[in-house]
Amino acid sequence: MEVLYEDNHIIIVNKAVGEIVQGDKTGDTPLSETVKQWIKEKYAKPGNVFCGVVHRIDRPVSGAVVFAKTSKALSRLNDMLRNGEIHKTYFALVEGKPEKDAATLEDMLISDSRLNKTFIARPGQKDAKRSVLTYETVAEGDRYTLLKVNLLTGRKHQIRVQLSATGHPIKGDLKYGAKRSNRDGGISLHARRIEFIHPVSKKSICAEAPLPTEMMPFLPG
Repeated sequence: MEVLYEDNHIIIVNKAVGEIVQGDKTGDTPLSETVKQWIKEKYAKPGNVFCGVVHRIDRPVSGAVVFAKTSKALSRLNDMLRNGEIHKTYFALVEGKPEKDAATLEDMLISDSRLNKTFIARPGQKDAKRSVLTYETVAEGDRYTLLKVNLLTGRKHQIRVQLSATGHPIKGDLKYGAKRSNRDGGISLHARRIEFIHPVSKKSICAEAPLPTEMMPFLPG
């Protein structure tokens, strides 16, 4: 397990493609349990270890995930998440080249839990939620473009569906229109950076997850 940041209240780790953050119907061991065990062994803690899930990223996505080591931190981080005080930056490798090198995407999204999929809502559709992100082009290749994405709202599959709606789905994301799958079964979306003010110490926290190998050749220089 790769730890990006840790103190008495918070631990931030780099999730691998294929890991689930929180337990689900698959019964696979979630990252939250792996973190608990890591804390228990590192500090030789007896009994149960607290590890609160602050937010999740999709199973096929990699990158930075925050967990709370205390109930005080979990409560405050949950409030910060609702208030937009936790800032997330993603890197996405998309098919083709977007028409604009940088843009703001704003859509009304609606999720279908039965299909485990999110859609652009029809005008006036009930329960649709305003969803906003910005992106800028980092580098271009022959078939793919590397984008830096700032997530301004946190909807289910938001980056995936909004980029797909522009005609440029994320590499490997068959659910949202990619032409072919990735070898590892994941998609080329990476939670690169997470920034916020520590809920207890009030110091500025910025954790970065190293880019996946397939994105490295796109970086300038």
